[in-house]
Amino acid sequence: MTRCRLCGSTATASVVDLGATPPCESFLAADQLDQPEPAYPLHLRVCTECWLAQIPPLITPEETFKEYAYFSSYSTSWVEHARTFVADAVRRLGLDAEDKAAEKEAFVVEVASNDGYLLRHVVDRGIRCLGIEPSENVGAAARDAGVPTLTEFLSPETGAAVRAEHGPANLVVANNVYAHIPDVVGFTQGLRALVADDGWVSIEVQHLLTLIEDNQYDTIYHEHFQYYTVASAIRALASGGLALVDVELLPTHGGSIRLWARPAEVAGEPTQRVADVLAREKAAGLQELSGYTEFSARVAKVRRDLLRFLVEAAERGETVVGYGAPGKGNTLLNHCGIRPDLLAYTVDRNPYKHGRFTPGTRIPILPPERIAADRPDYVLVLPWNLRTELVEQLSYVHDWGGRLVFPIPELSIVEVTR
Repeated sequence: MTRCRLCGSTATASVVDLGATPPCESFLAADQLDQPEPAYPLHLRVCTECWLAQIPPLITPEETFKEYAYFSSYSTSWVEHARTFVADAVRRLGLDAEDKAAEKEAFVVEVASNDGYLLRHVVDRGIRCLGIEPSENVGAAARDAGVPTLTEFLSPETGAAVRAEHGPANLVVANNVYAHIPDVVGFTQGLRALVADDGWVSIEVQHLLTLIEDNQYDTIYHEHFQYYTVASAIRALASGGLALVDVELLPTHGGSIRLWARPAEVAGEPTQRVADVLAREKAAGLQELSGYTEFSARVAKVRRDLLRFLVEAAERGETVVGYGAPGKGNTLLNHCGIRPDLLAYTVDRNPYKHGRFTPGTRIPILPPERIAADRPDYVLVLPWNLRTELVEQLSYVHDWGGRLVFPIPELSIVEVTR
């Protein structure tokens, strides 16, 4: 029986069943190709009591994040997004160390700080900071880059220990991690333990509204235990003593929300933007089953369209290779059953993945230079959310008449220009 991890209800309804896949970041070394590979059900359901969308916690964060293949700094646009956020947050909250009006030194904590992609900008401003990052390898990269980083998972106990040693944080940042933790309540309590009684918490997480509206089903994978609307996020924040004050709609990851929260005692009334987004979610039917019933059929169409394109290209003798090896790409590849006969290989900027193979589908991952060497007819872009950045990066395929293919929200074939 599926029980909601936020409210405890057993009243859940199916949204989409993607079959069974391996964990999306479990890239295979060559000597693992003849070994068994575990796969787990990937079935999204929504709680009809609190409307939190979720998958069962079939893998643990410890299995996924102790050694992690994703390094945020390899995305140029994501580093720039972080730089802009830091500049805006410092100005909004008055955190600048040179601000003469500040009564004491500011302190910023980022949870799931990865390789220091964001906190490096805080360090550059001379503001005291700390990253809390569970992955040993990416945390080490952050420390090498001069970002103080604690290798640990956030819990109420971790939050209290950091507060006792370093003091309360004026700002706690949690970008693209609120979906990655099965213990929503405990994690939220950890955020509250970190933040000062008059401080702020900023959370970025993919918006379920755009996931549903734009067929972004490949962002459903085992690392993402839950999928938030603003309405369900308000309830999740309240479970740890935080209250939503403001929300921003962001284009990142195909459509995200930035939640600005504070301790409930000082939060006050939320802004009009919160009311506006709640109204949009309600109009889309996301607080009743009507908003979810057609999603599975639209997911099936994405699969059929992509497979039809790949099969027809193969029959014409045309070559198709991939660009990127993101977690979301592995959901798409496995759900569609794409193998090297249809996608010869994919490339990635992250050297950690070179020489490895995608989980489940066993597609080789090579350095990006291979595309220019082989001059394929098509490049299937798996991190479609970076479309603007990658159309520019891959403009060189125009030199031999190559084209880019984006599978989501619907199949799109793009002719690029220099």
